[in-house]
Amino acid sequence: MDVKRCAWVSDDPLYQDYHDHVWGRPVRDPIELFAKLCLDGQQAGLSWITILKKQKNYEDAFANFDPVIVSQFDDVKVDELMQNAGIVRNRLKIQSIIRNAKGYIEFTKSGGDFSEFLWDFVGGQPKVNHYESTAELPAKTLESEAMSKALKKLGFNFVGPTICYAFMQAVGMVVDHTSDCFCYKKVV
Repeated sequence: MDVKRCAWVSDDPLYQDYHDHVWGRPVRDPIELFAKLCLDGQQAGLSWITILKKQKNYEDAFANFDPVIVSQFDDVKVDELMQNAGIVRNRLKIQSIIRNAKGYIEFTKSGGDFSEFLWDFVGGQPKVNHYESTAELPAKTLESEAMSKALKKLGFNFVGPTICYAFMQAVGMVVDHTSDCFCYKKVV
């Protein structure tokens, strides 16, 4: 049986599994949201499949994205991570995960709920779009621009409006499966 997927999905089984079971499914867990936001930042200038193939290595290298642990990484740890061939060895990107962990910690210390904070940009519920082709998908929206600005104010980086929109798609804040994709009917 030939399954119709969004046009951006390749024939790579890992990519297909990600599309079919992860992408666009609502995520509410704050640590999972933090991890996904950091991984999307790692994608900057690269294809998502590159990061997806390295996701387990990132989880191992960054203590399963535990913000408390990651926020304590120092320059020695950054140097160690720069030797890790399992992740993208870009010093600024590595440091961004640490910086984002510190921003996360400060935000939650003040009583903030990271999940609520992020989901508020779409009114707390997935925004369902009705695109017929991937050519219609925006690179950014007013909501992703607002999210980017708010995250930067908290000290996060590698969270520009385009990265934030990709994040919003991935964690189901916006449903951007095209209307001809078999997943569209599952998530709408």
